Amino acid sequence: MVQSMRETERKYAVPSSSDTSWLSDASWLSRLERVEGVTAVVDRGPEELDAVYYDTADLRLSGSSATLRRRTGGSDAGWHLKLPLPGDSREEIQSALTDAVPDTMVDLTVSRTRGAMLTPVVRIRSTREVRHLLDAEGTLRAALNIDTVRAESLRAEGRRAVWNEVEVELAEGADPALLEAVDEKLRKKGIARAQSPSKLARALDETATAATAVGTDQSGDLDLNPGSAGEQVLAYVREQIRVLTALDPAVRRDRPDSVHRMRVACRRLRSCLRSYRSVLDRHATDPIRAELKWLAGELGAERDQEVLMERLTHRIDGLPEELVLGPVVARLQTWNVGRGTESHQRTLDALGSPRYLTLLDSLAELVEQPPLRAKARKKADKVMARAVLKEYDRLAERMPHALDLSPGPKRDVALHEARKAAKKVRYATEVARPALGKPAKRLGKRVKAVQKVLGDHQDSVVARGTIRDLAVAAQGVGEAGFTWGLLYGTEQAVAGTREHEVPAVWARTSAPTLRKQLT
Repeated sequence: MVQSMRETERKYAVPSSSDTSWLSDASWLSRLERVEGVTAVVDRGPEELDAVYYDTADLRLSGSSATLRRRTGGSDAGWHLKLPLPGDSREEIQSALTDAVPDTMVDLTVSRTRGAMLTPVVRIRSTREVRHLLDAEGTLRAALNIDTVRAESLRAEGRRAVWNEVEVELAEGADPALLEAVDEKLRKKGIARAQSPSKLARALDETATAATAVGTDQSGDLDLNPGSAGEQVLAYVREQIRVLTALDPAVRRDRPDSVHRMRVACRRLRSCLRSYRSVLDRHATDPIRAELKWLAGELGAERDQEVLMERLTHRIDGLPEELVLGPVVARLQTWNVGRGTESHQRTLDALGSPRYLTLLDSLAELVEQPPLRAKARKKADKVMARAVLKEYDRLAERMPHALDLSPGPKRDVALHEARKAAKKVRYATEVARPALGKPAKRLGKRVKAVQKVLGDHQDSVVARGTIRDLAVAAQGVGEAGFTWGLLYGTEQAVAGTREHEVPAVWARTSAPTLRKQLT
């Protein structure tokens, strides 16, 4: 059983050579009572904290700004996994105190460790003096901790470090502006922000533990000039891999929208590797693309279920009460529970498979030893313009063909294929935006409009199939079919409207103007 919380804090360095007795001096701490929203600074006494940090042999967790520790002492003894969030925040996932790393924590770190064994790295013991910053009602707004830290490498015998630091952590629900106000008071006292993002990072540095890690420098000299096609493509690839990796723990815990975002990261990566084959050798990237397609497909079952349930619920909620005949809502919910549980398990099975670990290894190797082609060293603008236009030409072939077909299943399939082509154009423009600027952004925006119309059309096609299945099941047990027929007709009308809109939306992506702007 795990629980998670959002931790927002800042760390401050105290020069080790200075007299630190003033840190506990009540006179300067009382000045914090002048901070807006704080009326009292209360001494909560000392704590003794003892934490052992775990990582892989090549420090894959710390390399991705994540930490895993087993801590005793204080009010939250147990296993703590901290994952980065934007700004001063991190997500802290806690599990009960056990001797070995809990299986849950192993699973939640897999996307970063890629299955490598977690072993002790550093032991950090802290003597902590705790001060609570309270408001007028006595509610905790922040905690100010004054730590004397003693770090010991568990991989490099005899290497130790000692330092003092101040840590300010916001209470849940507190205004982030409080951090800025406290920050100002600390800076006036000569306490500056810490250079290291965490105790572990400083401990690894000052005990030289990072220097003993196996295989931590595998990137090599890529010999890519700033502004080259290779540099920009690899920057995009790295970012999508980072997103995919970061979303894995959220997907495993069934967090809202996490499956969708992870699936999009897969698609963006796969599309980038396809569109920029002139930069990265397809003989190396095509197998990765195939595995990304597999993963996106496994995630797709759960995501498609989410989208369909939202759509059908919205349609039913929009009907007048007198038109909802029979247990329509109950049947839909029963269908969703069964399908939802099955699709989420399918996602978990995929993320727990050896195939997934192999894919993660392949992605790591892709950025550490990228299969660069000659055009990777050329200026990005021309290389990327050609790639974007090539994807656009594929879309331009599919759209007229789809629009020329008569309404029906064949046209539905053709419009869906055009939609997928539109996505590829859009993703290609995302990669190219640093080099091509506004023209790429403008094209991406216009193609997204095409994709949106075609996407709603495809969602209507899928919804009609599900509605029909639900209607047949309802009829089989004698339930009224009127509402299901009404929903089917509504979706049919939506599809017709979207088909009517497509030509005008498509016409805004003018090919002659596009070529002139991009080249």
